[in-house]
Amino acid sequence: MPCERAAARRVDIVGGARNNGAPEHTRRAVARADAMPAASSGLPEAHSRLVVRTVPVRQPYRWLLRGWGDMRAIVSPSLVHGLLVTLGGLVILWLTARHAAVLVPGAFSGFVIVGPILATGLYELSRIREQGGQPGMDDVFAAWRRGTRPLVWLGILLFLAATLWVLVSAIIFKLFVRVPIADAFAFLRFAVGTQGNFLFSLWTLVGGLGAALVFAATVVSAPFLLDRDVELRDAVYASIRATGENPAAMALWATLIMTLTAVSLATFFIGFLVTIPVIGHATWHAYRDVLDTRALPPRR
Repeated sequence: MPCERAAARRVDIVGGARNNGAPEHTRRAVARADAMPAASSGLPEAHSRLVVRTVPVRQPYRWLLRGWGDMRAIVSPSLVHGLLVTLGGLVILWLTARHAAVLVPGAFSGFVIVGPILATGLYELSRIREQGGQPGMDDVFAAWRRGTRPLVWLGILLFLAATLWVLVSAIIFKLFVRVPIADAFAFLRFAVGTQGNFLFSLWTLVGGLGAALVFAATVVSAPFLLDRDVELRDAVYASIRATGENPAAMALWATLIMTLTAVSLATFFIGFLVTIPVIGHATWHAYRDVLDTRALPPRR
């Protein structure tokens, strides 16, 4: 075919230019082209060396099973993460219920938004176990030191997103709530009552759109940043690509995360003792399944 013959001619030309019989200026041009593999595509080099895999729709169930296995094998460090998140959630509940009851839903959902960065230590525990090691809390602290700069930037972005959502929630309730809300129980009565149906639907719709964007950008970006020496933009872009290549599986994964989060909230955060470690470890396995990063340098 003409296209194949043209491609073959190009290969012959390039191959010939690399040998000593080619003119000097031709060899220099080919060397410059070889040194810039990603420039012709307009993408950073990390993206040209990254492979995004397609996984089965039911793969998230396997991620949870592997996460459960990691938690059982690394009990103490895993439960420490769950305990810290549980205590943090209880503190947020106490502060918002005591001083600003209408901010309770926004504060809770904002707290969930920063979850990917809170699970950094869990990714490291799973990474070391995958390599056959025996991880502990020292490895958790080492992970934060190794990935400090990009992880801090990701944490800042997630914190800003969570803060923005709290402000949006406050504005929505300020505009539509016409009755006094004295405490958290009064808010719940209003939200589930007839007069609060529209407000709750609006809040859910706006929050769902925001959560979908954050999920796509962060579903595997945090473990990617911890594992490989890439920039934040590379990790976020890869996460979005992985979501786009696996829409059904990622939708199921998001649903499972939301379900486990809802169960944990319904138990006054006690469920986070287990669900946070399981989700964190499972996220590492999700990252390993959807991204092939072997061509990229490890972060040291």
